Amino acid sequence: MNLYFEMLKNPIFNMSDVEEFYDSYEGARSAVKTLIKDGLVLKIRANLYTCVSGETGEPVANRFQIASRLTSSAYISHHTAMEYYGITDQVFYDVYVSSESSFREFEFGGYTYHYIKSKIQDGVDSPLYSGGIKVTNIERTIIDSIKDMDKISGMEEVVENINSVSTIKEEFLLKYLAQYKNQFLYQKVGFLMQLDKNRFNLSDDFYYICQKNMGKSTRYLTNEMVNFRYDKKWKLMIPTKFENMKNGAIVDADI
Repeated sequence: MNLYFEMLKNPIFNMSDVEEFYDSYEGARSAVKTLIKDGLVLKIRANLYTCVSGETGEPVANRFQIASRLTSSAYISHHTAMEYYGITDQVFYDVYVSSESSFREFEFGGYTYHYIKSKIQDGVDSPLYSGGIKVTNIERTIIDSIKDMDKISGMEEVVENINSVSTIKEEFLLKYLAQYKNQFLYQKVGFLMQLDKNRFNLSDDFYYICQKNMGKSTRYLTNEMVNFRYDKKWKLMIPTKFENMKNGAIVDADI
């Protein structure tokens, strides 16, 4: 039995996977240490490993696969999910991982893995033939990105990403909004989705539900900008140049 070729069958493995081939934990541990010493295996973090490709000399596991194995409930979300779907062409070296259980931020292969507390469980897919990747679907990704846009991607990038999505299922958006039970989120989603209302073909009922559940408070859409104007319909203070946003970038009106 060649342990390297056995482990090569999976992008990521842990000691439990190795123990299947040995009579004791110590025997499995020693074998993994030898593979690491020989440059055939890399330690990602505690009890998480990947083989090194004999063809490229790079880790077999990619960042999406690694993120999906960090905990039993881990999955990629927010900007990282947008990257997985090819919605954004920007290369980020931060990997956002939602999980019910926490983990410490760490670096591996040039990427930094960040923990985000998972507050709802629905809207996570496991694509076939992806090597174990778990990722939020498009609608959940949009909702999460809007919810945390001041913490992660920023308003301009979130708007640009939404504009790059081809189709959206209204019932899924409403489902995740109802599960989050967040008035401000209803407010932001309703406002941002109406910017390209005809493109997404969302019903009038969708916007009615968002308005009905957004509460009576006036809030700031983002804390990124300095100058704001009031949007009466959504009771939002929005950046004064927001109406001139093109492809996610704010430009002056006279350009």
